[in-house]
Amino acid sequence: MRYRLLGKTGVRISEVALGTMTFGEDWGWGASAEVSAKILDSFAEAGGNVIDTADVYTNGTSETILGELLKGRRDRFVLATKFTNQTDPDDPNSAGNHRKKIVASIEASLRRLQTDHIDLYWVHARDLLTGVEELMRALDDQVRLGKILYPAVSDWAAWEIAEANTAARLRDWSPFTAVQLRYNLLDRSPERELLPMANAFDLPAFAWGPLAEGRLTGKYLDGHTGRATEAGRPYTSVGSDDIVREVVAIAHEIGASPAQVAISWVRQQPARPVIPLIAARTEEQFRDNLAAVDVYLSQEHLDRLEALSRPTLGFPADVMRDSSVVDGVYGAQLPNIDDPRAQAVRRTTTGS
Repeated sequence: MRYRLLGKTGVRISEVALGTMTFGEDWGWGASAEVSAKILDSFAEAGGNVIDTADVYTNGTSETILGELLKGRRDRFVLATKFTNQTDPDDPNSAGNHRKKIVASIEASLRRLQTDHIDLYWVHARDLLTGVEELMRALDDQVRLGKILYPAVSDWAAWEIAEANTAARLRDWSPFTAVQLRYNLLDRSPERELLPMANAFDLPAFAWGPLAEGRLTGKYLDGHTGRATEAGRPYTSVGSDDIVREVVAIAHEIGASPAQVAISWVRQQPARPVIPLIAARTEEQFRDNLAAVDVYLSQEHLDRLEALSRPTLGFPADVMRDSSVVDGVYGAQLPNIDDPRAQAVRRTTTGS
């Protein structure tokens, strides 16, 4: 296991994170407490130290299981949980991002997790009814109280995150330190706005769904699409099967599983600090996914996947990548500038 930094904080985080939405069987699927313990132990033995959960995962059971499993080794991990979604259908204030919800959610999560603080506290989703300044000030209060160490954000638009972090910096409040988003070979849309924003603000990106609801394992090539057809999951678009077939082919070539290839592709994105969230319902599945940390794709393999999956970024990104525009903006000497920023510009340039 190798490690990255949590933005400017200096905190060391493993190159993959453990997702625990599968911890608990309350939703009719998932892992029992016993299997969850084996998954967590496998992750820890491999050097993994980031655990991601949420107050709504398996109706709170995920946090409860983790609280028991982390006894005696809590500080060994960077423990992350989330709030926003409604937890009591009869209480309108049990949903959203307002201060009342934040305070109640933190206290409930701390009880279930059996800890006195949360390392990384995700805002699970955007609540348009709550002002950004209200949210950021409320989170900063919890940081000053020691209940959370670092605020973070999940499933927001890039401009919303930029607005929130700019407001926090202007007022000396705690900014978001990481972003969580959906990212995989079948959905590279975060490359349009979210990942460039994350780089600009030095926010590591945690990628949920690196296997595209299982599509990238190749098991749905027989025509069965399962959850991949649900609303909001663009995994059955034209050309998606070609990408999956290429993943399967590369897996055969290098002696890895398709899941390991798909996860490794996320890990190996150049100049993008992307951390895949890996999860499974069985210990065997998890061990297979975790072994992706030992799989490295060659440049040839990355190029083959790039050719099939490269997204259309839209305006203005596609225009600004055109070689004639790049020449005009950066000058003929761009190839001679020794700087990572210049290298990044050269990598994205397209032909006229």
